[in-house]
Amino acid sequence: MDLLNNRSSVSEFILLGLSSSQDIQIFFFAIFFLVYIGIVIGNFLIVISVIFDSRLHSPMYFFLANLSFFDLCLSSVATPKVIADFLRKHKTISFWGCMAQMFFMHFFGGGEMSLLIGMAIDRYVAICKPLHYKTIMNHKVLIMLLLLSWMVGFIHTTSQMIFTVGLPFCDDNVVDSMFCDLPLVIKLACTDTYNLELLVIANSGLLSLICFILLLISYIVMLVTIWKHSSSASSKALSTLSAHITVVTLFFGPATFIYAFPFNSYSVDKFLSVFYSIITPLLNPIIYTLRNQEMKAAIKRLFSKRIGSWLTS
Repeated sequence: MDLLNNRSSVSEFILLGLSSSQDIQIFFFAIFFLVYIGIVIGNFLIVISVIFDSRLHSPMYFFLANLSFFDLCLSSVATPKVIADFLRKHKTISFWGCMAQMFFMHFFGGGEMSLLIGMAIDRYVAICKPLHYKTIMNHKVLIMLLLLSWMVGFIHTTSQMIFTVGLPFCDDNVVDSMFCDLPLVIKLACTDTYNLELLVIANSGLLSLICFILLLISYIVMLVTIWKHSSSASSKALSTLSAHITVVTLFFGPATFIYAFPFNSYSVDKFLSVFYSIITPLLNPIIYTLRNQEMKAAIKRLFSKRIGSWLTS
């Protein structure tokens, strides 16, 4: 740590945020505060419903509960500070606070990316190999896929942050965003970062793009399979699958755009980073709840039990 301090004269970073207007920042404070409350309540309800409702103890809902947990963690890395910063004139973050933000953003982001692939595998087996579904998607496989998601997230972030932490930062410490993001911080280093930029493009951008394309191909295969079997079960599978496709597109679309071309300056990047880190975690529970009758029924049962316990106590 002493060596790092000797190489870098920057002890904190200045965050520019979304706007310099105080009135607009108050407006953003209200919007982001409400969105974050919605994220916490929506994702927490899904996790609790899956845990306590025995009717939801299936692989699909196992993945859905873990997706909600990832969304809750991902949005909580930076959003509380972003909300508080809307009320501050000078927005700053310490050097190690910035590094921690980037580490956990990519940790949970990489983990969620892997989990979405696991969810696609689950849907593929359910639709294309329904007779072997329970045998293939057993408890051991579910735990393995979940642990793999956490492992991929850790490897994904560590492989980038281990080089970023050691970069020297001299005078430029202004980050044109609401929170620290890897490409924006790397550009501030007072040394040649070409090799690290290539690593970020390959690790975050190219990996996201490849996973996105593979997921879309797998969903096309599943849609073709559903089209060949017109029945009420196929209609239910199509509804579930359309929710998966929507969530995957919302997550991978902005992330791929930002990290496939991370070192070109696009003003839209700031808003896309807000989208995948804040808006997507809000939309995921809404999409899965509105498109899933079993989840809506489980949430209603959860409220009924809670209200019933309050009345009898």
